[in-house]
Amino acid sequence: MRPSLPLRTRRRLCALALLVAGIAARPGNAAAQSDAQRDSLVQLNEALRTLRAPPTEGGVPVYSPETLSRWRTGLNALRARHAAFNTATWSVADRIDHILVRTQLDAFDFELRVLRPWARDPGHWVDLLARAPYTGVPLTADGRTRLTQQLRAVPRTVAAARRALTEPAGELAGIAHFHLTRSDGVNQGEPRRDPPPAGIIGWYEDLRARLVQHDPTLVPLADSSLTALRAFAGWLATERPRMTAPAHIGLEDYAWYLRHVRLVPLNVEQVRLIGEREIARARSLLAFDRHKYRALPAIVPVTTVEEHERRTREAETHIRTFTQRERLLTIPTDIPPQYDTDAFFIDRSAWGGARHFWEELTYRDPLNNHVHASIPGHRFDGALQRRQPRPIRRGFSDGTRAEGWAFYIEEMYLHTGLLDDRPKGRELFWIAQLKRAARVHAELRMQTGEWTLDDAIKYLVREVPLMEENLARYDLAIYLRRPAYGMNYTIGKTQLEQLLADRQRQLGDAFDLGTFHDAFLAAGPIPIALIRWELTGLEDELRALGVLK
Repeated sequence: MRPSLPLRTRRRLCALALLVAGIAARPGNAAAQSDAQRDSLVQLNEALRTLRAPPTEGGVPVYSPETLSRWRTGLNALRARHAAFNTATWSVADRIDHILVRTQLDAFDFELRVLRPWARDPGHWVDLLARAPYTGVPLTADGRTRLTQQLRAVPRTVAAARRALTEPAGELAGIAHFHLTRSDGVNQGEPRRDPPPAGIIGWYEDLRARLVQHDPTLVPLADSSLTALRAFAGWLATERPRMTAPAHIGLEDYAWYLRHVRLVPLNVEQVRLIGEREIARARSLLAFDRHKYRALPAIVPVTTVEEHERRTREAETHIRTFTQRERLLTIPTDIPPQYDTDAFFIDRSAWGGARHFWEELTYRDPLNNHVHASIPGHRFDGALQRRQPRPIRRGFSDGTRAEGWAFYIEEMYLHTGLLDDRPKGRELFWIAQLKRAARVHAELRMQTGEWTLDDAIKYLVREVPLMEENLARYDLAIYLRRPAYGMNYTIGKTQLEQLLADRQRQLGDAFDLGTFHDAFLAAGPIPIALIRWELTGLEDELRALGVLK
């Protein structure tokens, strides 16, 4: 029989037990600790966003040695704070947020070590100057203040560019000069002009003409801007032969970026093989459908803006109706009733211009582009992102996830019957798929230095039906300047299909495609390897990447 404890001791133990029980039972105590940790991680993420924004003087970013030193010191301090979190008891969702912050720390490190766009890429500076001349005139009071500040900043920006470009790549300088002096024929994001102005300088000339009519007091600032921009274009043309730094980053840095920033569980050779396989697959599927539906008449492109708008609205109605009937995903009731297209109708024949690739497709049938870019692709996806409850995910954007989803749904809709009543349109889907797969090969060849941009353009025109130089240049210049963007589409689609297979294998007959899509979208625009962990519990990809130990 256990000896009886003294009364005083028993009372103390009882009080201690009650205190411990009270702490354990106190409502929200564990939750409060979890909330505090989550808040601290959110604050760290915001501190990183603040750090990455360069200081400015007179509206011009400053990339001085002091700025670069502050960035590196700040990054190291934030890495130390991030490493200090003990996530062992965190939920999977919170651990994913912790990993997301780490990938952004690595992304900033990659920008400082490898990309250095302020020093290597004249296009970095050209991009800062591009949007001001799109300003609508006549001006509001706020618009006038803003445009005045932008025009005053143009000469200072050009001067800052020439100081900061200490290791410019000649090929990137060529892209920047092209954008300054010539229309790319795609005119993405520009206001409507028939014909479009010749490059950014042309747009400043267009702005000047409008200011002469509506706000002549700003014309001197427009003239100063034009003088600076023309001088910058001339400097790029003159200095380009001496800009000998490479535009490509090489496969070692490319592989590091895939692994540490994108969390893609593939090596570069696997990416290459998947791209080549998808080229062959898309070409085969195109051949099958062309044979099967060879007796059907070809789709005739629209010739008027009214007909293009009618087909676009019919396509959107068809997508929404089909999606809801087949329960492919949930469309919230407060989603906008319709989305714009990003391939507006332009009658280029009026000035001797030729349609670009996406116009060739969408003027025949807007379904493919609308699925990818509008609903349930990018615009719809973006609307869901804005209502994402987790703040770190809400502000996150993973290109492989975003483009992978938009590309995946193109083929998903084909297989589930979207084009059963318009089978000739299937060819356009396979042509788009062939184009996206060919990007992988072209990007890798450019990033190894095996191909120039011109080589890659010729390859894309040769490989893809309806492709032409303007759209090929527009796309490939992005993939040269932003490594691993070209592989986003095909590799993201491949990862998503693998995730679907994993989830179907787990659930068997209980698997529901619409439920799967809703869960995937609800996870947010984050790397698919992390979504796979959250939805399936499978950790093998993340352990192979070294993210989980």
